Order: sequence, then C-alpha cells, then structure tokens
Amino acid sequence: MSMEIETRLSDQIARYLDLASAEAKLTAANMANVDTPGYRTVGMDFKAEMREALDDADRGRGARKARVSDVDGLIARPDGNNVSIDRESLHLAEAQLKFKTGVALLRQEYQRVMDAIHADK
Repeated sequence: MSMEIETRLSDQIARYLDLASAEAKLTAANMANVDTPGYRTVGMDFKAEMREALDDADRGRGARKARVSDVDGLIARPDGNNVSIDRESLHLAEAQLKFKTGVALLRQEYQRVMDAIHADK
C-alpha cells in the first residue's frame, strides 16, 4: 500500500524542482550545440516561470511546460552560433544549486509532516 502525502509547500517545491531541471536541460542542450552552425542559445525566465507555476498551483492547475525563447544580446560567431560555454557553465552551476536547494527544502517539508504525524504518539 502506497501513501501519498502532499502539502501546498511540497507541491510548490516540486514545481520549483521541475523548473530547475528544465533549466539544466536547456543549458545542457545549448552546450551540446556549441559547434552546430547557426544554433541560437535558448533559455527561460526562471523567476517569471516560477511565479506562473505558483499561481497555477494555487489555482489547482496542473504543471505546464516552461516557455523557452532565444536569448538576446549574445555575440554570434561567423557561423551564426551564439553559444558561450562560459555563460552556459555558469547557468548550469546555478541550475544545479537551485535543484540542490529544492531537494533540501523538500526533505525539510517531509520531515515536518512526519513530525506532525508522529506528534500524537
């Protein structure tokens, strides 16, 4: 028998983790295409996507895919590719930190719930 425990906060953290994971995947795709002629760097506005994800959660709507768009203001090489490995490495480190933070917060939330369950014993 499986028991599923979900709180408002755990749902919000799960959405945060989904976005952090999506951001890491976008960054990895950018890095993988560093030598692809004409490739344009893509990204997402993490803060805006998180606000919308929290709004969706509050309204009881399911999770949706994050909006992805070309990143403006990057210098393109003669072949049209504008991926900067330095920029992408920084973004990957940030996405990993966000994910680790989310996991730690989720652990704390589940520990809080378990403590509440066992408080009456």
